[in-house]
Amino acid sequence: MAAQHEGMAPPRAGGWRAAFSSLDHQQFRWLYGSNLAFFFAMNGQFVVRSILAHDLTGNATSLGLVNLMVALPMLIISPFGGVVADRFERRKLIMIGQATLLVNELIIFTLLVTGLLEFWHLLVVVFILGCTFPFVMPARQSIVANIVGREGLPNAMALQMGGMNAARVAAPVTAGLIVAFAGIRWMYLIATVLYCVALFSMTRVHKSPPPPRDETVSPLGELAVGFRYVAKTPPVRALMLLSIVPIMFAMPFQTLLVVFAEDVWKVGEDGFGVLQAFAGIGGILGSIFVAWHGGERHHLRMMVASLFAFAGTLFLFALSPWFLLALPLVLLTDVCASVFNTVNSTAVNMIIPDAVRGRVMSLMMMSFGLTPLGTMPVSAAADAWGAPAAVAGSAVAMAIISVLMLVAFRSLRDVERATAASHDGLSPFAAGAK
Repeated sequence: MAAQHEGMAPPRAGGWRAAFSSLDHQQFRWLYGSNLAFFFAMNGQFVVRSILAHDLTGNATSLGLVNLMVALPMLIISPFGGVVADRFERRKLIMIGQATLLVNELIIFTLLVTGLLEFWHLLVVVFILGCTFPFVMPARQSIVANIVGREGLPNAMALQMGGMNAARVAAPVTAGLIVAFAGIRWMYLIATVLYCVALFSMTRVHKSPPPPRDETVSPLGELAVGFRYVAKTPPVRALMLLSIVPIMFAMPFQTLLVVFAEDVWKVGEDGFGVLQAFAGIGGILGSIFVAWHGGERHHLRMMVASLFAFAGTLFLFALSPWFLLALPLVLLTDVCASVFNTVNSTAVNMIIPDAVRGRVMSLMMMSFGLTPLGTMPVSAAADAWGAPAAVAGSAVAMAIISVLMLVAFRSLRDVERATAASHDGLSPFAAGAK
């Protein structure tokens, strides 16, 4: 595995070239191209499936069912996806997952063209998507470290997040335009082509064999090892718990953007689209910022600063009386959120040894499934007291809980030491993986 990133120059400090230094590596360029094609197709299809579900049933409940059929298997299967990512060749695992989704799209496209598509077909397809994603994502995250090495991880992770945010912004808009001007069939055809591009690009990436492991340990035993590693490694445990705070208290504000647009500032659907665009652009800019400063070692300092800036800008956004003032504030809010999430994920990736990388990544993926849980109380508070009060209260709660966690978790102070050691090729917390 080390051979894959031999000779890769360490990230250079400063300048645009440094911000995209991981793209100097040919293998990472193929992986990055595969990721972009994959996420553009997937994010675009989320919009198209919602349109199809509504057209087929005529009710809004169907949209909730589609999302539920994706979320449930992701939440349940995620830990096992990490076990598989640590047991099998990672490139092959990603290709099998992408091929499965490609076949899914081809089946729906065929049913759509022949006029045989029914709502239950969509539910089956999104359920398969929810079952496939937990295997693909830990492998996709793990293979980055195999390609660029620990020194290149900060920059590579930032570029990965930037690509995902770009897809989150551009893909739904593009899909909507294609459906409006050419029809759903053309969007399914384009998505199928993108999945083919993603699959072909992965064939150009070198194989990534799993790390050595004890053949006598069962899959359930390996799952337990992953949980034990997190439980017995204080900096990793603290970083993962800290990452849950904005997921539970702050990120649900994205769901309420439509409420702000229509009920608070009275700007309608067009204003809602502009809000979403500014939020997405903020996510991209935050990732670029981390990529630019990827060679720096002050991960904890950047993470704490971005966390409290996130709370502060979100508070100001929630109480903004004017739509035009809210636009730069929501952009800054998502800049801070992107910086925090990227640095947090990078720090975890740099600390953990490759032996448990897939399992730890799958546990982090599970935490993102908590967003709907946070959305429920924030939405209920918005109904009771209004969206501005609910989101402003969430921002204050996030700041207070973050302070308490930073005081309580002394192990967070070890993050700088651990990531600095990883920069130097050491893995101070590898023992817990055994």
